[in-house]
Amino acid sequence: KFKAFLDFALKIGADKIATGHYSIIKQEDQLYQLKRGKDKNKDQSYFLYRLDQFQISKSIFPIGDLNKNIVRKKAKNLQFLNYSKKDSTGICFIGERNFKNFLRKFFDVYPGEIITENGKVIGEHDGLMYYTYGQRQGLGIGGGHGKKEAPWYVTDKIIDENKLVVVQGQDHPSLYHTHIKASNLNWISGSAPSEDLNVTAKIRYRSKDTSCKLRHDSKNTYIEFEDPKFAVAPGQSIVFYSGEICIGGGYIESRSNENAF
Repeated sequence: KFKAFLDFALKIGADKIATGHYSIIKQEDQLYQLKRGKDKNKDQSYFLYRLDQFQISKSIFPIGDLNKNIVRKKAKNLQFLNYSKKDSTGICFIGERNFKNFLRKFFDVYPGEIITENGKVIGEHDGLMYYTYGQRQGLGIGGGHGKKEAPWYVTDKIIDENKLVVVQGQDHPSLYHTHIKASNLNWISGSAPSEDLNVTAKIRYRSKDTSCKLRHDSKNTYIEFEDPKFAVAPGQSIVFYSGEICIGGGYIESRSNENAF
């Protein structure tokens, strides 16, 4: 969406585009930086990590250095009808609708087995695309399996066999990983950071970024966290920061608990 908007704006003669993202753009030593928004609860730099120097140079984020409550007050003073509108939740670009019904319109659904890490079949899933790593609710696993009081969590998806793997207890070791392989990297500065740079990373929007070490090759970046991360999800984005600056990110390819990459 961002690229299409910017390309169209430049085509009709605009100098820049302005959006309502809660992030800040700064220019430092001929480089444009993407920084966290002032309102840390609304910061959207995680979603913008794929921007490049040209795109940032042509963009303005006018509310990035404001808190959301100030934005609402300004909107009210300007008599905007939506000044008190509830914050959007879920997937903002499809609106408030049933997620499963939405996906069924575009993808074929293939139910399959829910299995334990030992391969025991304990239920049936509605389709792997409906489940997320670390998910607890909505698994539909009946009684009679495992420890009665320990909840079940999604720990893996065996795509080729269409099987959903679950374990019991939030402290189960297979739910935590320290090493990640990431692909399709984008570095906002145009080049990868040095491996000795003090970097933090987050594996989902609402997670806290924590310290990690990076190693690069020609195609991938390998990440080692100091502390195990819960529910690392292949296919999701991992985004890197140097202090307040978002330096880039990529897609999680795989996860491990040893330096096996």
